[in-house]
Amino acid sequence: MPLPTSLAQHTKSGVRACLPLLSEGAQHGLGHGLAMGRVHEACGPARHRLAMWLVAQTKGPVVWITPDWSTEHLNPCGMMPSIDPARLIIVHAKRADDVLWSMEEVLRSGTVPLAIADMPGLPGLTPVRRMHLAAESRGAGKGDAPLGLLLTPGMGGAQGVESRWHLTPDHRGDQGRWRLTRLRARAAPEQTWEITRHPDHVLPRISGSIKAA
Repeated sequence: MPLPTSLAQHTKSGVRACLPLLSEGAQHGLGHGLAMGRVHEACGPARHRLAMWLVAQTKGPVVWITPDWSTEHLNPCGMMPSIDPARLIIVHAKRADDVLWSMEEVLRSGTVPLAIADMPGLPGLTPVRRMHLAAESRGAGKGDAPLGLLLTPGMGGAQGVESRWHLTPDHRGDQGRWRLTRLRARAAPEQTWEITRHPDHVLPRISGSIKAA
């Protein structure tokens, strides 16, 4: 999955490609995006929508891993304004450990740019570290490193993730609105943005007012 060369994050080990969360995010304090080859976390009642925003920024298939017993199911009709539902490869895991194992194996394979795991609970530090290593190994001279996204319940809190994002609906006004909060990032402070959906754009836009947390 080719990424614009401007979407990069400088690290001690070099330059890491990033996947933008929203197209104009860098202009509004969101930075260059979410670092590829790393595992990130999304929580909050609208976390599945945040995942869809990331899917819309990629090309090709995306693997979405979900517990087989989950009562929450993706609605293809709801996806169509943003992405083609046929791009999603849905994996139904029989056990919680299978969700973690599947995520690690998908990241290690490097066959998709983005892998999403709908977690039934918070993973431990060791599984998250293994996912980081799996994603990084694909980028070690083998091609583009994939991005892993963990969808966690409540306010999240998975240990060892590269960044944590919280998305919740804001029902003011007629158009779709959300409040996006960066709860944790290795090199950025906590901050909140107001996001508004516009009918003429596939992805929503960051509103003019930006609120620091």
